[in-house]
Amino acid sequence: MNLDLLPDDCFAHILSLTSPIDACRISLVSSSIRISANSDNVWEKFLPPDYQQILTRLRHPLIFSSKKHLFFRLCNPHLIDGGLKTFSLEKTTGKKQYMLSARELNIAWADNPLFWSWKPFPTSRFVEAVELRTIWWLEIQGKINSGMLSPKTTYECYVIVKFVDRAYGLDFLPSKVTVEIGNVKSEGNVYLRQYESKKQCLETLWYSNRMELVLRSMAFRGIMEERVACKREDRWIEIELGSFYNNGGDNLEVKMSLKEVTGTHLKGGLVVEGIELRPKQQTTANHM
Repeated sequence: MNLDLLPDDCFAHILSLTSPIDACRISLVSSSIRISANSDNVWEKFLPPDYQQILTRLRHPLIFSSKKHLFFRLCNPHLIDGGLKTFSLEKTTGKKQYMLSARELNIAWADNPLFWSWKPFPTSRFVEAVELRTIWWLEIQGKINSGMLSPKTTYECYVIVKFVDRAYGLDFLPSKVTVEIGNVKSEGNVYLRQYESKKQCLETLWYSNRMELVLRSMAFRGIMEERVACKREDRWIEIELGSFYNNGGDNLEVKMSLKEVTGTHLKGGLVVEGIELRPKQQTTANHM
């Protein structure tokens, strides 16, 4: 069948039922198809239904010439809600991504300058991050309403941190990480230590997963998944807190946390930028 023979509005409707990456690929077929593939009718379908409301929350207004232009501009993180969060779209699917700044989190004793220090960091997306000076009770909590996220989507949650040169006491004991939505809760453990490369990070994760399988085969119960701290391209470090499936339709509170409160030793040198929520890549699980 010659796609050029389809009416423009019919073909645009078909494209709007695909994905941003599919629309970009098929626009290369011919010049006439490119016109339909680049139309506002197609790209408005790839934008979130509440994109107009999101635009009002941007700290700096966006200038765009078309809905496709707007889509790709939103694929870069933009400050929203007075600079306390960032918002972006996942480029291949158009699903929402957020990052909550440290100021949006509930960090135990973060307002006490004896324990924590608020300061700007050149590589941070936010005006300031917070550095742990010294404390024994480490507890970081964040929350977001599931209605702000894309429906029918599995999300992964990460706390974004750095370790300064003077860091100490952070990996004496594992920290507990959790993500909870409704009556579903994901739990894990992580040692707050830095890995020099992504390869070393993945090797550690592979080893810990192998150990978990061995322990399970020996009939141990109540074992939590081991997580690792992985270096990112932006030179920050991400630690997976857990994942959850957002069915959509319900405004549920998503609760995320990292804490180490069992040891009585002092710890310091951890810089917290925020918590990031992004769609899980290549999800294969089926949800009814």
